[in-house]
Order: sequence, then C-alpha cells, then structure tokens
Amino acid sequence: MSILNFSKANCKNCYKCLRACPVKAIKIKNEQAEIVEDLCIGCGKCLIVCPQNARKVESDVQKVKEAILKGKRVIASIAPSFVGAFHMKEEGQVVTALKNLGVTIVEETAVGAEIVADLYEKKILEKKYKNYITTCCPAANYLVEKYFPNLTKYMIPIVSPMLAHGKILKRIYGIDSYIVFIGPCVAKKIESIHFQHEGVVDAVITFEELDHWLEEENILIENLIAQEFDRSSFERGRKFPIGGILESIEENKNDYEVLKVDGVHRCVELFESLESGNIENVCVEVNACRGGCVGGPGMPKKEKDFFKRQKRVKSYTCKNISEKNQDFHMDRSNIVFSKLFFNRAVNRKKASEEEIKSILRKIGKYEESDELNCGGCGYSTCKNKAQAVYEGMAEINMCLPFMRSKAESMTNIIFEHTPNAILLIDENLNIRELNKVAEKIFNVKEYEMKDQPISIILDDYIFKNVLENKKNVIGQKIGYKQYEIVLFQSVIYLEKEKMLLAIMTNITEEEKRKRELAIVKENTIEAAQKVIEKQMRVAQEIASLLGETTAETKASLTKLKKVILQENGALK
Repeated sequence: MSILNFSKANCKNCYKCLRACPVKAIKIKNEQAEIVEDLCIGCGKCLIVCPQNARKVESDVQKVKEAILKGKRVIASIAPSFVGAFHMKEEGQVVTALKNLGVTIVEETAVGAEIVADLYEKKILEKKYKNYITTCCPAANYLVEKYFPNLTKYMIPIVSPMLAHGKILKRIYGIDSYIVFIGPCVAKKIESIHFQHEGVVDAVITFEELDHWLEEENILIENLIAQEFDRSSFERGRKFPIGGILESIEENKNDYEVLKVDGVHRCVELFESLESGNIENVCVEVNACRGGCVGGPGMPKKEKDFFKRQKRVKSYTCKNISEKNQDFHMDRSNIVFSKLFFNRAVNRKKASEEEIKSILRKIGKYEESDELNCGGCGYSTCKNKAQAVYEGMAEINMCLPFMRSKAESMTNIIFEHTPNAILLIDENLNIRELNKVAEKIFNVKEYEMKDQPISIILDDYIFKNVLENKKNVIGQKIGYKQYEIVLFQSVIYLEKEKMLLAIMTNITEEEKRKRELAIVKENTIEAAQKVIEKQMRVAQEIASLLGETTAETKASLTKLKKVILQENGALK
C-alpha cells in the first residue's frame, strides 16, 4: 500500500525532494518524482520541502468520519506534541474540539510512553547487548532495518508508545473500539498497518490533517471551553517529544552511556560509528526528525517557528497532572508489548568503474576535473548520480550544469550561425545583444552598440509601437535606403523578460531579382505587343489586296457570263 508519494500533475523537476531524501528513495522517471517504497524510511522530509505541494499522503480522515457516522466508539490517542501544533489558551480545548467532531474518548499517547519507559528500563538492566537502540521512532527503525541491518540485534524489541497505548485502549474499551492516533508523524501511518500489530491502531491522522478537518467543520479551538482528558499521563511520558524516552530512566542505565541523536543524517553517522565499532557500551535514542517529534512532517504549516512550538511543549510537561492518571498501573498481564525487528537490507546493484565512467561521459564528464559535485541533481557527487542512473533511479538529463551547457551551446550556435539578423532590445529601447549577421548588415560592432539606443541604427517607431501595445509585428517588409537594403522583419515582445526580439531577413537580393524579372516581363510584353500590331497591319494589307482581286475577278466573270448568254441567244 502506497502511503507516501507525489502527485504527477504538480511535479516540476526541481529535485528538491531528492536532495532532501537522506536515503535517496526517490526515483525520477520521465521527469516525474516517485517514492520507491522498498527504499523509503517514511521520514517525510521530501513532503516538507516540496515547493509545488505535490505531496500525496494516504489520509485516514474519511475512515474516521465513517466510523463516527456508524456509531462506533472512536477513541483518540493524541501525541503530547499537540500543544506545539495548535494555538490554544488551555490544552483541554483540543479535547473539546475532538469531541465536537464526534470522538468519544480522548487520551494522551504519553500514557503509552510511560509503559514503554518501564519496559525499556527492564530491558536495559538485563545488559544482554553491548549497545541498545531505542525503537520509538518508526522512521529510525526502518533506517536500521533497511540500511544498517547488522545493528538490528541492538534494537530494543518493544513497541512504540502509539502501539502500547493502542493495546491498552483495546483492553480497557474493548476490541471493537476504534482507535485513532493523532500526531506529527507520517511514518506512524506505515507502522500502524505492519503485520505484527495490525488492527491495534485503526487509523492515523496527522496534526495537519486534523487542522484541516477542524477548518472544514468551522471549529476554532481557541474559542472552545476546555475539557479534561479522559486520562492523562505522568510528566515523564509527556517529555517524550522533547526529552526522549531515556531521560526519565537515565539513573538506572548503569554502565551505558546515553546518546541522543535527531535528524536522519546524524542517525546515519551514529549507526556508521556503531557498525564500525568506534563506539560501544552506549544506549542511543534516535529520532528521524530534527528537534524530535516537535519537528515532525505532520505539523500544521501555519506555525513555522519551531522554537515557539518547542517552548509550548516544554511548558506543558511541567504542568500539574490530573488525578485521572492514577489508574495508569492497571493490570497489563497478557498484553504483548514486544516487537520483532528484521534484516530488510536494501539490495542495490552496483555499477562497475567502467560503467560509471561510461555514464559520466554521456553528460560531458571525461576527467575528474569535469565532475563538479554540485548536488543540483539531488546526489552529492557525480559518481553517485551515475550510480543512480545505472540503477534506473535517475535520468541522464538530470545533470543541470550539463543541460545548461548544452542549451547554451545550442543557443549560441543558432544565434551565431543563423542567416538572420537578431537583435535583443530592452524596455528602454537599448540594444542588449546582436549577432554577427546584424553587425554585417548595419556595419557596426556588437561591443560598440551594446546598451546603445536602437535609434542609432534604425528608426525606432516600430519598436516603440510593439513595446507600448504589446502586439507583435510579424513578417513586415521594410526598405532602409541608408543601408540600401530591404528587410523582412518580425518584432516580438517577450513579456517575462520585458524585452523585444527582432528577427530580420535580408531580402535585398530577392527584391533586386524581382525588379529585374519585372523589367524583363515588361519588355517582353512590349515586344509581344509590337509583333501583334505588325501582324495586324499585315493582315489588313492582305485583306485589302484580296478585296481588290476579288472585285476584278467578279467583274470578269460577269462579263464572261454575259457573253455566253448572248451567244446562246443568237444560236436559238
């Protein structure tokens, strides 16, 4: 099931998500970012940084709404970092808000953190392993299982506070109750559907999703009358978002040194040190989010000040606890709080040195000095990028310096070798650039004309009109007597750049040939006319001669006829 991914409609190839991803679990295919589940640790860093809001997170809000409509007993387990997520006068206002949405019971997940702290203390006191790694953060757990599987033996085999609380709630309110975890973590969504504890927590929604839901229902938390939680926790459970689970049991860890690390990159450094044996006898608390859960990706985006959120959470942990928490030490027999962790090592095919070089050559990197290692593509080095291309996780054209160089090269080739004169003119009608053809036509040099008014070489009325009216002039034929040329020109307004692009084709020779051809045609017509007139005169003369001879012949024949008739009369 795909919990986290990107919307194809919004991805803009900025590679910001890839740069943020600490394990490079994002595949770029056909210029579209896609999260590869087998590689992902669910930290949500890519979703936070996406500038196009192309993030796509599976939401359980509708499922919760349906459970409420069906009349189920919906129980909310809310993470103690909630006070950093919402603006409230009193913390109990969030309880009222949830109950106004239809939630039956609201408890703090810190109750689960209390249980986990107790179980951790017992495990650490066993001193079974030379090192221990906490397992409250699911994203950190996936990081170990997938990328540092040799360290899984050090992972404390206890469920997270969310699952521990879920199990308690199912015991108290029945297996038919509908448990909803609300917190700042998107990895909890993945954790909740894991086969080991599937069904313990029925839905997971983030603080951000809850914030949107409240907005839909027009519920303003800070205007509500506060209610108490149906059950609260002790102070040490509430401290988990800022102090960590180990803080409350530090005095009982004996020979182990406590190390606390937040942020995936620092976690990676720590795990590398553990794996190499550089540090030993440590009990490490790891959290994938910088600043702990208060810095989680599921926090509402309205409050951008992390330290302000953190201060509110710290203040909350010091407040008096309600008496309703006194049943915390309830009977937990027959509830399984253990969890298994596995070697889920990511197997990535490794490119040979020659294969890496071959890929690098395709992006214009022939020598070591060609490798800029700029990180623009999302990978820290060019070789890492080449490895990703080999794996099918990246595309050749993701190298921004290479593509820019290629684009600039093609642009320069076109600009310099086109048979057209090209000029770039700014909004003040000053020449910014002109190519060699323009230099030749107007008999100027680019360095002389740069930033000079276009009026020095051409009448600027056309350029003024285009600039003022924002209407392009396309295919206009203009003769310039001062240069004895005729140009077929187009003047185009570039709105974003606020500049004019003039493209001019010298058609002087074509126009000269047209004039010559017109003269030839005119002469030919005159010659033909003379021939026709002469033929007409000849025809008239012939017709006149034919008329005379015909008349003479007729007269002769008439006489001959008369003679014959007279002779015939005499004979009779």
